Amino acid sequence: MLGMALAAATAASPAAWAQLSDDTVKIGVLTDMNGPASSATGAGSVTAAQMAVEDFGGKVLGKPVTVIIGDHQDKSDIGASIARRWYDTEQVDLIVDVPVSAVGLAVQNVANEKKKMFIAHSTGSADFHGKFCSPYAMQWVFDTRALAVGTAQAVVKRGGDSWFFITDDYAFGHALERDASAMIVKNGGKVVGSVKPPFATPDLSSFILQAQASKAKIIGIAGGPPNNMNEIKTAGEFGVLKGGQQMAGLLVLITDIHSLGLPAAQGLLLTTSFYWDMDEKTREWSKRYFAKMKQMPTMWQAGVYSSVMTYLNAVKETGTDEPLKVAAKMREKPVEDFFSRNGKLREDNLMVHDLILVQVKSPEESKYPWDYYKVLTTISGEDAFGPPDPACSLVKK
Repeated sequence: MLGMALAAATAASPAAWAQLSDDTVKIGVLTDMNGPASSATGAGSVTAAQMAVEDFGGKVLGKPVTVIIGDHQDKSDIGASIARRWYDTEQVDLIVDVPVSAVGLAVQNVANEKKKMFIAHSTGSADFHGKFCSPYAMQWVFDTRALAVGTAQAVVKRGGDSWFFITDDYAFGHALERDASAMIVKNGGKVVGSVKPPFATPDLSSFILQAQASKAKIIGIAGGPPNNMNEIKTAGEFGVLKGGQQMAGLLVLITDIHSLGLPAAQGLLLTTSFYWDMDEKTREWSKRYFAKMKQMPTMWQAGVYSSVMTYLNAVKETGTDEPLKVAAKMREKPVEDFFSRNGKLREDNLMVHDLILVQVKSPEESKYPWDYYKVLTTISGEDAFGPPDPACSLVKK
């Protein structure tokens, strides 16, 4: 009887009926190793993935878990080519990270074609889980709507009810301004104007002067590097904050603040999915990360760890790395860890979780290295991300 009971227990354990392709789980970190997104992703995202694998024990279902690295150089064709090779010939089960929306969407197409898993962390386009949504591709950290809407709604509620936008003149910037403007008006505020500098404009003085002359309470920075950092720096030089106006960055990362320095960035409002110094859980993980990288993690890098750990647990619980089964398991439980508060992977494969509105400290307020943010308020995931996009074919009509 004892032998039969042991046999039954063995047969019921995940390891007994495990089905791992190629007897290994391979995770590919596809990122920007040397370009404009490298400090916010790059080697730090690789380290975060490796930390997750190490903390998990290096194996799942008795088989090794490995991490490999690819540099897409911010080019869609290179990113798609690496993804195709990884899926086809290098037995990669999961691709993570992938900064720049155009590259992320190209990799998503390959994941669909190959029926393999992809979790995006630094791809911001809301179309990723909207009209281009996929059963194989997840968006874990943010989207443009959450940052724009979350910031606009929270700032208007705090009295910042008149806005002027400095908007990068391409699709990403336009989307940020559009989504933020709709939320400003909905909450009783007004947009008094905007200017649209071209990408990588060397001299932004005239645009800052127009924003300053608008007398808007809030100057919204709707764009990414390099314009956003140069706009914040130029505004500091022109005394915008000293004149009583505030700046709200719709996409700003802690590594951007570090490179700008507090004298230039102080007073800036921004929304983030993660801040290393929020509580004991964020500090414990971030200090381990800092020991390896000598800088604190961005929300994208912390999100890589969170998703890899969630993925490996789902593989363990399902006994397979078959993508749709693993994805279904990942949707079953809340995502609660040092990165995510009130997290839930939704039917459209967007991981909805709380965000925080923060203000950059002045040099006098900062007490130790990387002590950069004052947390002003929490923005619920439902408010920030909104309901699923009906354009997504995965959403029940």
